[in-house]
Amino acid sequence: MSLLGRLNELDGDLGNSERSNGAPPSEDERAALTSRAAEVALGERLETAATTPGTRLSGERGRSADRRDPYAGLKTRIHRAVVDKLGSRLAGAAADELAESVRGAVETELTADDTPLTSDERTRLVREIVDDIVGYGPIEPLLEDDSVTEVMVNGHDRIYVERAGKLELADTTFADNAHLMRIIEKIVSQVGRRIDEASPLVDARLPDGSRVNAIIPPLSLRGPTLTIRKFSRDPFTIEDLVRFSTVSQKAADFLSACVRGKLNVLISGGTGTGKTTMLNAMSAFIPDEERIITIEDAAELQLQQSHVVTLEARPPNVEGKGAIPIRELVRNALRMRPDRIVVGEVRGAETLDMLQAMNTGHEGSLTTIHANSPRDALSRTETLVLTAGVDLPVRAIREQISSAFDLIVHLMRLVDGSRRVSHITEVLRMESDVITLQDVYVARPPDERELSSGPPMLLQPLSYSGLKPHFIEKLAASGVHLSPSFFAEESQWTQNGAAGAARFRP
Repeated sequence: MSLLGRLNELDGDLGNSERSNGAPPSEDERAALTSRAAEVALGERLETAATTPGTRLSGERGRSADRRDPYAGLKTRIHRAVVDKLGSRLAGAAADELAESVRGAVETELTADDTPLTSDERTRLVREIVDDIVGYGPIEPLLEDDSVTEVMVNGHDRIYVERAGKLELADTTFADNAHLMRIIEKIVSQVGRRIDEASPLVDARLPDGSRVNAIIPPLSLRGPTLTIRKFSRDPFTIEDLVRFSTVSQKAADFLSACVRGKLNVLISGGTGTGKTTMLNAMSAFIPDEERIITIEDAAELQLQQSHVVTLEARPPNVEGKGAIPIRELVRNALRMRPDRIVVGEVRGAETLDMLQAMNTGHEGSLTTIHANSPRDALSRTETLVLTAGVDLPVRAIREQISSAFDLIVHLMRLVDGSRRVSHITEVLRMESDVITLQDVYVARPPDERELSSGPPMLLQPLSYSGLKPHFIEKLAASGVHLSPSFFAEESQWTQNGAAGAARFRP
């Protein structure tokens, strides 16, 4: 019923009130009827906003209505017509050929449709429909945008992106939850994964190595949720990280010597600090003639060497069987004659097998771990070993850790969105029941004098601590020699150089 009809009913109620007792309604009755009229008007306004594109209201419902696509019905019709027309040709064609075929079919169907469109609207609709059929729908332009480092879909009508370390709301949406589910299923099916009510969360990857996580109802209460951490088409090199001010040139040279000298390196940091990007950059220092085996939950490393074997864990099938965890892959890698073992991230019982490999002659191994500091990285490693279910005393575990790792590279994500290496720390031997650590390079917070002079600074440039590492002889045994002048006190970055450097976006 229209708003006018409802108000007429209210007016009739007012008249009936007068006729029932022969007296005009009281002030209280008039106030009650007026309040009802206001409620009806508000309800009518909300109904109109829910069905009319472009209506602006305050609050979450208003914002959702404002973002409704007025051409959703047209796009659905054209989408179905193109799929019916091309049929099986969508399955086997090459990507470029398929995109051209779909684009031609979409333009033909739009021409046949009698919906009036401007040139810009037609161009946009063709792109969106082609992206929906061939690519990943509304998020395809975001994945193509090199300035976007992460895509976060909180629901079909809420898509956020990360640019330069900052979050912002994207100007695109999915048509509905079913549309979002189709894109999620397309992504996970490409790598042999599945997602449904029985298995409502999944880790996957895009063909370019970008990391994907999806979670759907009943675990996600507001509809399907999708998170994609993008990886650069061209992997970042250590020179890029120096240019981004993530690490100093002197420290980068030191890390190069450590990797070539077959030190076991643990890269630590919080979520989104760039651990995998740093692992990728450091792995470039591994000599090309060595055999490298990478082990990951979802393959995303982009090693450039020619002799690389990539292993990926497998989740359980529909019956809950057939899972191959990272731990079994680490054990199997020991039988594959590796020169280097690179584990994308240790997060469970595989930590024990990784330590055993490092302590049994597989030197030069690299891995990452989530931790808030170098000391916390060792504590978390100890905790992960305990999840393997072995009955070992804590001291024995710590001795294994101190013997396995030679170096910890810790990264931080600062409040301005930049990523920085804050510590390059040597792992020494046990003293009593404590593993001794020694900072070789460290980026300290600015003091009061530095804060009061010059541009604002969140963290000082990474600089040499003045303490020479104890593994110089181990490097020399692997043919890597650091000159006595290498650890001489180097000058810090100039303020102009540090301020002008770009920010690191993994």
